[in-house]
Formats: sequence, structure tokens, C-alpha cells
Amino acid sequence: MKAVGYTENGAIDRAGALIDLDIDKPTADGLDILVKVEAVSVNPVDTKIRTNRPAEVDAPAILGWDAVGEVVEAGDKTSRFKVGDKV
Repeated sequence: MKAVGYTENGAIDRAGALIDLDIDKPTADGLDILVKVEAVSVNPVDTKIRTNRPAEVDAPAILGWDAVGEVVEAGDKTSRFKVGDKV
């Protein structure tokens, strides 16, 4: 699965500030839903997180809080969303 993230926080205008990532596809359990994302946006929260929150030592931090897509998997405790819902 594709994602955008970073390994070092700080200024966004430096080389390597954002990186394209290939990560394992997560699974939805409990109250989680898995969404096939069709579009994302960057908002002020993303820029503040990118500037201030360090990535984990062994894994990049992933950005993207605003997205639209379709539910492709729902956890066993999910009741408000089902596969096929647009979110």
C-alpha cells in the first residue's frame, strides 16, 4: 500500500522532507475500518505534526488525516459502517 510520511521532523522545504512509502496493508479489527483511499489532502494539522512530532526510531511517521474513499473491510465490532460505504 502507498503512503506519504517522513523519518525526520522539521522544515518542510528541505530535501527529503516527505517520502513516498510502500507499507503492508493493515487489517480492520474491533472498531476499525479499512478504507481504499481515492483522494487525500494536506491540512494545517498535517503541517504542524510534520514540523513537531518526531518519527519512531524504527519506522517513518505517516501523514494524511483527511481522505475520501470506500470501506473495503470492517472490524467485528463495527456497526455504523459496512463494506461499500463511501466515507
